[in-house]
Amino acid sequence: MTEYEPAKIAIDYDRDAEVACIWEVAARKMGNVHPRAEYRDLGLVDFLLSAAAIRSTFRLVGHSSLGWNVLLAVRQTRTAVGSNTNLGMILLLTPLVDACLRPGSLREATSEVLSGLTVRDTEHVYRAIRLANPGGLGDAPEQDVRAEPTLTLLDAMKLAADRDMVARQYSNGFADVFDFGVPAFLDALGRFGCVEAAVIDSQLRWLAEYPDSLIARKNGPAAAEEVRRRAADLLRLGGIATPEGRRAGVALDKYLRSDGNKLNPGTTADLITACLFVALREGKVAPSAPFRWPAEDWL
Repeated sequence: MTEYEPAKIAIDYDRDAEVACIWEVAARKMGNVHPRAEYRDLGLVDFLLSAAAIRSTFRLVGHSSLGWNVLLAVRQTRTAVGSNTNLGMILLLTPLVDACLRPGSLREATSEVLSGLTVRDTEHVYRAIRLANPGGLGDAPEQDVRAEPTLTLLDAMKLAADRDMVARQYSNGFADVFDFGVPAFLDALGRFGCVEAAVIDSQLRWLAEYPDSLIARKNGPAAAEEVRRRAADLLRLGGIATPEGRRAGVALDKYLRSDGNKLNPGTTADLITACLFVALREGKVAPSAPFRWPAEDWL
């Protein structure tokens, strides 16, 4: 067993959720908040407080419904920071945390959690979304979050799966997280030897493969596709492993932060957080793993 392969334990899932949130915001990802870059209205401390706030709600998972836990986590976040920092993370982490309390593999248990969702879960989640008031929230032709739902949360998420990557995870049993995101992170962890670089590399791979849903909601599909194209071009330069790739990454970061951070790839950050949680729970990486990436020509 290596330092990256601790024995899986059935406790501390709330700790692993908090660690995943902290790692995500602490990594110097392009276009996102991190220790060296903050937004006008959101900073590093807001995300750290949010991570601490939702950890307490995850201790209640298994004692109440998934939808109620999502709503409670959003309420706790609003109390701690007064704004939406983590709705997507909450929506992704809650079923994964719930799965930790069930027998079988994490993936099998997650599918079981999703198949048991109810209309009542939808009601609570819709209330949570309205409370969080995420950027770019428009009207939906069916099961709009401002209306009374008539479908289970799983069925409601399926309706949004073609336009929202968080909803897509519900509809496909978190296949993109388990089959794409976690392997991408672990591959990068093996190559770079530290969590931060692995997170940044993972961000690039997500952006190059899937247009970011938040960018698309705020700016339209063409803007999200342009970011995807730029990320793919960056990877063709060797990604962050090469000086040319790092220079292109610095330029992409500047592009994403232009015009008031409207191109913030927030959904990609949420998906990375879910991947980090899975890697922690499956014993592929430990909270004590080396974090800092000592690249001097990075952000």
